[in-house]
Amino acid sequence: MINPTLRIFRRLALAGLLLVSICGSQSVSMLVKGAQDPAPQVGQDRRNVPEKKNPFLEGEVNAPDFPAGMEWLNTEKPLSLRDLRGKIVLLDFWTYCCINCMHIIPDLKRLEAKYANQLVVIGVHSAKFTNEKGTDNIRQAILRYEIEHPVINDRDFDVWQSYAAKAWPTLVLINPKGKVIGAHSGEGIYDIFDKVIGQTVDYFRPQGVLDEKPAKFRLERESAPPGLLSFPGKVLADEKGGRLFIADSNHNRIIVAGLDGTVQEVIGDGSIGVRDGSFAEAEFNHPQGMALDGEMLYICDTENHLIRRADLRARTVETLLGTGQQAREFNVEGIGRNVALNSPWDALAHGGNLYIAMAGPHQIWVADLKTLEARPYAGSGRENHVDGELEKAALAQPSGLTTDGESIFFADSEISSIRAVSLPPGRMVSTIVGKGLFDFGDVDGTGDAVRLQHPLGVVCVGGKLYVADTYNHKIKILDIRKRESRTWAGTRERGTRDGERLQAQFNEPGGISATTKEIFVADTNNHLIRRIDLVSGEVRALTFKGLEKLAAQTVRKFRGRVVEVPRQAIAPGTAAISLSFLLPGGYKYNQGAPFYAAWRSGDEKIVKITLPDSSRNFSEPRFPIDIPVESKPGSGSVTVDAVIYFCNDAQDKVCLVDSIRVNVPLEVKAAAPKVARVEVAARTVRGAAEPLNR
Repeated sequence: MINPTLRIFRRLALAGLLLVSICGSQSVSMLVKGAQDPAPQVGQDRRNVPEKKNPFLEGEVNAPDFPAGMEWLNTEKPLSLRDLRGKIVLLDFWTYCCINCMHIIPDLKRLEAKYANQLVVIGVHSAKFTNEKGTDNIRQAILRYEIEHPVINDRDFDVWQSYAAKAWPTLVLINPKGKVIGAHSGEGIYDIFDKVIGQTVDYFRPQGVLDEKPAKFRLERESAPPGLLSFPGKVLADEKGGRLFIADSNHNRIIVAGLDGTVQEVIGDGSIGVRDGSFAEAEFNHPQGMALDGEMLYICDTENHLIRRADLRARTVETLLGTGQQAREFNVEGIGRNVALNSPWDALAHGGNLYIAMAGPHQIWVADLKTLEARPYAGSGRENHVDGELEKAALAQPSGLTTDGESIFFADSEISSIRAVSLPPGRMVSTIVGKGLFDFGDVDGTGDAVRLQHPLGVVCVGGKLYVADTYNHKIKILDIRKRESRTWAGTRERGTRDGERLQAQFNEPGGISATTKEIFVADTNNHLIRRIDLVSGEVRALTFKGLEKLAAQTVRKFRGRVVEVPRQAIAPGTAAISLSFLLPGGYKYNQGAPFYAAWRSGDEKIVKITLPDSSRNFSEPRFPIDIPVESKPGSGSVTVDAVIYFCNDAQDKVCLVDSIRVNVPLEVKAAAPKVARVEVAARTVRGAAEPLNR
């Protein structure tokens, strides 16, 4: 029996609406007629109200509703299409490993912003990899990708099959009456859906069936406090310089620390953007891999589709490669800022060249660091597992690079493989372990019997390869010559446990680097950097020192939570604001970590803060903190921005960081107390804590 949704898709195709017939990063669309017309502005009146029904916008087939009993995220309760009658609904079938699914998230955000009153996007997460089926893992992906619409865990492909989806990503458009009116697979979705949604708004508004009240949902981010690190994607160890470079990806910055964890520099102000300039001014967009060449640090500014260069002596950042727009064509070489890149994920400096794991087009690129000429080096652009000559080989989302000086070894994540590509003058791509797009698992062994699960990182140490086997939550060790793989650290269970390496736990580690003594792991979903002693095998979380550099940046570019306290009465003349932060039961302030606070008055004519400085680090905070003021009768306010670090007393210690803005409205009047006492509760994450260090 033909699925009724598939029947309508076929009917649309037969009507001549099939635009392109390629899945993946290119696209296939079966959308309504007239999509080529310019999209109207939201709210624009149309005098020409449709005189007759539009069969394409009306649709023929009822959209299948979501099965009961499925798990939902980014909403406080399960949703149904019946509840969404009156809304235009866009279903996004995705899986969080997929680079093409990542690429359409900005387009979805644009559509959600433009049609905030009419459109509801529902993410249907239909997992490719076993690890992606877990609801908590999807929750972490939602936080990492900063998704702001409801998501259903379609772990058994029930919704996928009811809509006859065939590829990631696939999008299905449903009209306000609950009828399917079109579908699209692939990237480049904004223009297509902008036109169709605009037409749908104009068609249904005169009928009075369009619900234009904005839908509100409780998002996962509301229960996750800010942490010291946020989904660190990559780490790079510099043994000669005694430095560790950390891509603090969701904080849009690079942290430079000593190998002991002492923070030395912060590159980037934390804002999403493309600004060049000083370390304090520069902006990034979810940076990933890095490469070091002398005192030049090359940074994969992944979601900006750029390669940036940080001069560690001059403390400046400049854009080296990329236009800032995602490349939409394959195999188009170019120079410097005139060449379009596509999700650079890792980099390797060698022999005057920068080799780039270009995850978007499934290729490895090379750029001459003198001429800035950039071009594909290995991979045809086709997503597959094919060995052979450089330009004929097929790769699948390469995400990590390393070298032994003769070959580049790379983690080819979508085919769960570790592969090798010859350095010049060689011209071959070969496979060490791994097999194909749907051949994955957790199997140690030799040759073709080995199974990994979406590895994202690899490093060469002493002739061996250490692999961040990301979705197995493990570190594997590979003998290159024997093609032998075995578990070296981790248990396959997610967690933060330290100790002996085979008993330790990780959570989707995405990056790995090494000195001759230690392995460093970007333990991405644990928001930690882990260190593994190559001799003893002990695993420990890196404990950061010198946190005042991070705290100062957090307050300078505030992105924490805001607490509005009730209006406080205070006497005119010399007075004070007395501020305390209350920790949850079982927690105490992290010894040695700074308590950082900055304060300002809303109107110095009414309330003037008399402290000589506008901010301060407290290495040993004592509460309450008194902020002295001189006040005159009237209404004023004081704002305090603070970053506090606190830990519990459990054996498996967990430490948190909370960034808080406290707005204190003040009424200055006679007979009021001289001190306004304010208490604010620190926040922990729902059900678990976001780690700082242990």
